[in-house]
Amino acid sequence: MAMPMIHASGQETKLIPCGPVPTEKQLRWQGMEMYAFIHYSLNTYTDQEWGFGNETLELFNPSDLDCRQWARVCKQAGMKGIIFTAKHHCGFCMWPSKFTEYSVRNTPWKQGKGDVVRELADACHEEGLKFAVYLSPWDRNHKDYGRPEYVTYFRNQLRELLTNYGDIFEVWFDGANGGDGWYGGANETRKIDRTTYYEWPETYRMIRELQPQCLIWNDGSDRGDLRWVGTEAGNVGETNWSLLNHDGEVSWSMLHYGLEDGDSWVPGETNTSIRPGWFYHETENEHVKSLSKLMDTYYKSVGRNSTLLLNFPIAPNGRIHPTDSLRGIAFSKMIQEVFKTDLAKKAKKKTQGLETIITFEQPTTFNRFVVEEDIRYGQRVKKFALEAEVDGKWVALKDELVEGSDGLTTIGHRRIICFPSVKATSLRFTILDAKCDPIIKHTSVYLAPELTADIPNSGEKRSSNLHYFFSSPKQMMIDWDTEQTITAFRYLPPQNSKEGMITHYTLWASTDWAKWTKLATGEFSNIVNNPIWQTIKFDTPVKAKILRLEADRLAEGERMAFGDIEVITK
Repeated sequence: MAMPMIHASGQETKLIPCGPVPTEKQLRWQGMEMYAFIHYSLNTYTDQEWGFGNETLELFNPSDLDCRQWARVCKQAGMKGIIFTAKHHCGFCMWPSKFTEYSVRNTPWKQGKGDVVRELADACHEEGLKFAVYLSPWDRNHKDYGRPEYVTYFRNQLRELLTNYGDIFEVWFDGANGGDGWYGGANETRKIDRTTYYEWPETYRMIRELQPQCLIWNDGSDRGDLRWVGTEAGNVGETNWSLLNHDGEVSWSMLHYGLEDGDSWVPGETNTSIRPGWFYHETENEHVKSLSKLMDTYYKSVGRNSTLLLNFPIAPNGRIHPTDSLRGIAFSKMIQEVFKTDLAKKAKKKTQGLETIITFEQPTTFNRFVVEEDIRYGQRVKKFALEAEVDGKWVALKDELVEGSDGLTTIGHRRIICFPSVKATSLRFTILDAKCDPIIKHTSVYLAPELTADIPNSGEKRSSNLHYFFSSPKQMMIDWDTEQTITAFRYLPPQNSKEGMITHYTLWASTDWAKWTKLATGEFSNIVNNPIWQTIKFDTPVKAKILRLEADRLAEGERMAFGDIEVITK
């Protein structure tokens, strides 16, 4: 139960709101804490992150699609719900939409009688999970994308999803909008003004009419109920206000840290994948996030006043890969282990003014501190301090997950502070600054087991003696002393800047510098938001002494750049 702050004078603070406060449905959502993303589409069968819109429907024929396996795995991994990619950018619909032929209705799977959205919605209901949908506003297949007719089509599809599949707890609209695509055979680039084209206010009214308890995720200037945190790396700012302004553009800083004086309650949702990419790629089977990385993600999302939306991609057979499921289940068990025993329960707590002292019966070892505000009355705390009494002296405890400062700023729904294990007789929590009188709902102390980073080894052979040079600002040459048999090429973009980041490429090979063979051309999908290793696989091994990488398009700048490159040899 929420307790009012008691001043040194003994006077209680009256529980009145301080600034914007969450709605009841936002409170329920915040209480979910962790829920799953499921990415599955034609991309799964083309080994892409973004489909172009012209992928053949014959590709979709999974041998063992089992939505109940998805739901069981997600539940065992501690997820409280699932958001499903009903339609990604390629335009392929995972339900038999009556508004397009580009759907499961015209695939070999179940002779066109299947409905993945229906099967997953039913599976979630059976497992006691909440269900939600992702519907990409961008559609690289539809002939009318960029014209007013497409907005009507988009809303018709949204209406199908909101009326035929039971309660929907969230609708997720991707921020990627407009660019090149198939567009019914036009094969062209179409740009839109994302702030006006979709006419979001009207779409929002429809959602609230059809699903009053549904939350809207949107990262544009049209505010939904939730916001993106500016990265897909799995972390939100150590300072994280659940506030933004209702109107106006938002900067990356606002998305990542919130806005202290914002006029609307728009909390952050931290989305990331258990693998490097969002869709399944066999080459990533050895790169599933380690348990220590998942725990780091948990502390930097749920532990920073956010929720965690963790993606589990579906493999081509129609199931979550065993490595992903086992890692997800281990993640849930580790969270339970860390927070199993609250060491403060048997201690004495004394609160006076803005200070709470927890005194243990005997010197106690701990390394985690959890504090929660009662956000029903707003988010109030701006800064706090944490100290441990060791051998009669107070020692400051700093958050080891924050670089450059102690990071003891905002609290919100929940704040978890991680620090090296310390053996102390007391712990002191002091609020140093707040917007209004703080209302602290809960404090607790834990001892988490030590974890080491378990980085998997892919076992791939990476070629040595790489020699590279730039033959032009947008062309890189890579050569060896002797001819190589190559199976894949990997590109890591710059990690701290979009400058020089390759988004579209062409890769050539030669054995003699005279005759060149085009190995691949395409795009590194979603590379700007998720700057991870990009892999170009070859259908058959290629013999080459020289590779030529051409940057057909850059995210920013005029000169290509890279963080690292690798060539996989047989």
